[in-house]
Amino acid sequence: MVALNETAITRLSTTTGVDMKTAAKTTLYTVPTGKTCYVTHVVVREPSASMAGGTDYDIGQGANADTWRQTVDLSSMTTASTDYMVIAGADVTKYTDSAAGDAFGIKVITGTTAACTAVIDVFGFLA
Repeated sequence: MVALNETAITRLSTTTGVDMKTAAKTTLYTVPTGKTCYVTHVVVREPSASMAGGTDYDIGQGANADTWRQTVDLSSMTTASTDYMVIAGADVTKYTDSAAGDAFGIKVITGTTAACTAVIDVFGFLA
């Protein structure tokens, strides 16, 4: 029997308490041994405070998490506990798959003005 995450786009991970202010990378998902991961979209939700000022986040693999999407602006998420944004790949854009052991994450470049955490879900499939 094939696992659901290999036959459909599904939630691969949920990471709670992600620091959205401090300039650092947070790993959101590590690709299992023997698999290749294809991320289709990321959901940032349930901010603990206003995300005003959070104008530059990179998402992807590597030390800079910059292989999937760059310069993502989340500053319009100003209502705590209810706002969410769906970040999808841009139409007709080439991406690099994530090999076994790769750490897919988010890196704060210009974070929120006030201290803020969020929940981040990663969606995609494995092959």
